[in-house]
Amino acid sequence: MLSDLEIAQKAKIKDIREIAESIGIDEEFLELYGNYKAKVSLEIMRKIEHNPLGKYIDVTAITPTPLGEGKTVTTIGLSQAIGKLKKRVFTCIRQPSLGPVFGIKGGAAGGGYSQVIPMEDFNLHLTGDVHAVGIAHNLLAAFIDNSLLKGNPLNIDPLSITWPRVVDVSDRALRHIIIGLGGKDDGIPRETGFDITVASEVMAILALTSDIFDLKKRLSNIIIGTTKKGAPVTAADLKASGAMTVLLKDAIKPTLMQTLEHTPVFVHAGPFANIAHGNSSIIADKIALRLADYVVTESGFGADCGFEKFANIKCRYSGLKPDCVVIVCSIRALKMHSGQFKVIPGKPLDKGLIEENLDAIKKGSTNLTKHIENVSLFGIPAVVAINRFTTDTEREVELVKELALNAGAKAAEVSNVWAEGGNGGLSLASKVLEACEEKHDFHFLYPLEKSIKEKIEIIATKIYGAERVSYSPTAEEKIKLYTRWGFNSLPICMAKTHLSLSHDPNLKGAPKGFTLPIEDVRLSAGAGFIYPLCGKMRTMPGLPTEPAGTRVDIDEKGRIVGLF
Repeated sequence: MLSDLEIAQKAKIKDIREIAESIGIDEEFLELYGNYKAKVSLEIMRKIEHNPLGKYIDVTAITPTPLGEGKTVTTIGLSQAIGKLKKRVFTCIRQPSLGPVFGIKGGAAGGGYSQVIPMEDFNLHLTGDVHAVGIAHNLLAAFIDNSLLKGNPLNIDPLSITWPRVVDVSDRALRHIIIGLGGKDDGIPRETGFDITVASEVMAILALTSDIFDLKKRLSNIIIGTTKKGAPVTAADLKASGAMTVLLKDAIKPTLMQTLEHTPVFVHAGPFANIAHGNSSIIADKIALRLADYVVTESGFGADCGFEKFANIKCRYSGLKPDCVVIVCSIRALKMHSGQFKVIPGKPLDKGLIEENLDAIKKGSTNLTKHIENVSLFGIPAVVAINRFTTDTEREVELVKELALNAGAKAAEVSNVWAEGGNGGLSLASKVLEACEEKHDFHFLYPLEKSIKEKIEIIATKIYGAERVSYSPTAEEKIKLYTRWGFNSLPICMAKTHLSLSHDPNLKGAPKGFTLPIEDVRLSAGAGFIYPLCGKMRTMPGLPTEPAGTRVDIDEKGRIVGLF
């Protein structure tokens, strides 16, 4: 059996100019990075602004196992299948972080015969957007410490600074550090730390911005801490936002690539969905929707994480309305949600997860039912995609279909896109296209006029299934502070584990009756949301015992090997 990388390397790849022409992007709007990838100038938006909007499809999932359950491969395979149905289709996905690539999950270009190519480029640097985000972020950090050293003219309280530094590898040793050691010429000593680059507010801003001027405005609004009198200090106060914008002048343009079946793909932005909003860019979606009949995008993790933020944050800022949501599930994940089995990265799967077990599926289906309910809360039809593994039996598949339909899904279809590419998703694609034609009433879960606490509690009770919410003294003070500053009308971006509907990764299925603890509440004034921390959250991952990067190398022919 060929590896994902071997499949990608053996594939025939078209010149990116041919892909652009096929979807209506004139060559004058292309900025080539070799023959197989290109930035697309935002000038194209003026030319296509009067084109009709295509149908907007978001792919989400049930609560995944730590291995992931095929959401990206389904996103890409579904797009390929829609292409085989002779529809103009565009895929919009995030750029992967090098942290997971060299850490636990490996690459994020899809898999099998449903991938974005060149797979190596997609997973390694691409056109440098993540690095541009990191440099812009760290420039602001350097300006902060320089201001402290040069007499502190803004009267910044060093203990209030919340702006860390970033690097795009998983390096737990950098989570908490002391800087400024060595003497007065080396800065003012203080505690700080590192986040992974894709967790940066700059990345969230890039994904939510509408143009270069909006980008500068949002960067200017970043709050890095307060003065000693308690007033907010912004990137504009530090006179850093102009230079930050310049560093991102190319990163704001989406990168055009292709699938294995040569349908067009925009790769743009890459925030995590457990600590940020977890969606690709508004800019990419807006361009794609004016060029294609159907646009398939993807939200990070489950419908409680990335999709909820897609609807309440991304769609609120973009003004776009989804027509259908695809919920990806796998039989092994449903079995895990029965509570009878554990999935541990790097260890063999429990035999119970790969043997027929209808009882475990029934028990674990509470998780699928809740995610279908979550989508329905926004007034959008849901189609369930069963990402099939070779160990799944026919009786198990039929049971999941029945459970999904009984829970309110418009359809439930098997997805074999990993093994068969677009051909393996034709029945799924047909049902998705049917769902897109249904009348629907998309609406937000909450109005912005509600208080910060009210919005938190609506998400906690309606999406997660919590009975109540508790607030630490720190969270209480932050809510009062942000309300006093006038930020209480921002949407909420909950930061919580992606491994459970609750805050506790050990609670599987659809837990009820729990109290959701809000340990802290933070403000992303530039991105335009408030993010409560539900329990302890890591913004800098660590590496596993055997990192995926140990298998990445160059072979005797000079080719990359070991990516997956």
